[in-house]
Amino acid sequence: MDYDIIVIGGGLVGVSIAWGLSKCGQRVAVVDEGDVADRAARANFGLVWSSSKGLGNAAYSRWSRTSTANWHQLAAELKGETGIDTGFIQSGGFSIRLTPTELERGIASMAKLASQPGMEAEGTPPLEYEILDQAETRRRLPLVGETVAGAIFSPLDGHVNPLRLFAAFHKALQQRGVHYLPHRKTTAIRHRAGVFELTGDGWRLTSGKIVLAAGIGNTALAPMVGLNVPLSPSRGQIIVTERLKPFLSHATGYLRQTDEGSVLIGESKEATIDHQRPRGPISAVLAERAVRTFPLLRDVKSVRTWAAFRVVTPDGYPIYEQSESFPGAFAFACHSGVTLAANHALVLPRQISAGELCADLSVFHSRRFRVPAAA
Repeated sequence: MDYDIIVIGGGLVGVSIAWGLSKCGQRVAVVDEGDVADRAARANFGLVWSSSKGLGNAAYSRWSRTSTANWHQLAAELKGETGIDTGFIQSGGFSIRLTPTELERGIASMAKLASQPGMEAEGTPPLEYEILDQAETRRRLPLVGETVAGAIFSPLDGHVNPLRLFAAFHKALQQRGVHYLPHRKTTAIRHRAGVFELTGDGWRLTSGKIVLAAGIGNTALAPMVGLNVPLSPSRGQIIVTERLKPFLSHATGYLRQTDEGSVLIGESKEATIDHQRPRGPISAVLAERAVRTFPLLRDVKSVRTWAAFRVVTPDGYPIYEQSESFPGAFAFACHSGVTLAANHALVLPRQISAGELCADLSVFHSRRFRVPAAA
């Protein structure tokens, strides 16, 4: 065999898992289609965010909160190995509500989330949040717009520089001897005598285990090893401003200032994959909400705008599973690759190396999408 484990997909999910596998002593390769792929990483916003996640799925809330808690270890280890500071800051996050109706809906949603059975478990950080009225929001964020109705604040949330995070993972992989093999699109996977064989245009590799982390590409690869990963594309747009003096150390759900001074604005969702060109009307809405939130942005220059595709499962929650037909073949897909990077790097690899996912992750198996036919 060429490798112990091959990870298919060189985006954030793939490289975080590969790094963790190398720490477990595995001989690892990352096979990556390259930048011609519809990379979900292009659309990430850099949030490490868990406070509002898991409505309808308490296990996802616990999984997200565990990852935000693990982020301190991840950032420290990557900096220790590579010297790259990922810019991780966990100063808390504000979910800003522009109108009284938005605030009321947010309060109701958080109350429903917090009251779900199974929200708390031993070893899981508790769900913490505060409801802030207009006056308290302005006290904590003095530059916020006068018409902002209030906010929901959680100390669990933070943000990171995703470009430096990605660079740190790749540098760490290189230093650890993980083989990164770009421009290789996997077109076939076969399993013979306990060995997986991956082939593409003019190349062939073998390994004892494989991890499918190819984003939207998983939908085609998964059936080759008896798995099911139903995913849909979701296009998002992001506006990046010129660099400003620091005015916002906290993250918000749709606007944050990077450690380099630029402001990122985004939150759009479109169920389409027709092209990657930004849409002017959507950019206008994003900009209008940003100016209402922080009026100082009114005269700030936008330096670039882009659109990219994220991946979403039918219910919005991740997929984590191992093939029953071909043990050793794992498939992972999620929307929150930044938030969950710590768990993907520090928790999942130990389970993959042991050959079995923990029972707590069974709720994220794709069998939940199998609806029996009516009698």
